[in-house]
Amino acid sequence: MNAENLIGFAVYFAAAAIMAGIGISQLKSSKPVGFYTGEKPPKEDEITDVKAWNKKHGLMWLIYGGIIITGFGIGTTLGDSLWCLIPMLGGILLPLPVMIWYHHRLIQLCKK
Repeated sequence: MNAENLIGFAVYFAAAAIMAGIGISQLKSSKPVGFYTGEKPPKEDEITDVKAWNKKHGLMWLIYGGIIITGFGIGTTLGDSLWCLIPMLGGILLPLPVMIWYHHRLIQLCKK
């Protein structure tokens, strides 16, 4: 592994660790969690099952962290060509609209 890949791995690993940390904190939370900073989480009496709500959101963030690392790993196997950017950037950007959609789906399913 050359120095560029090592630095890239450190950056991607840090980003993935932050996402995993968010997921773990949401899994352990006893109060309903929010999806992102600008949104207030629902109140306990507004959703059907707080534990299931937090578990689904926490797992979503853990999976996102895994996708970030996987995208980097696939990108590094493609070498120094521009093709390596597709999985590397895709691992960061493509899950975001899916996560937003999933969060809104959970709101529909879990709200009283």
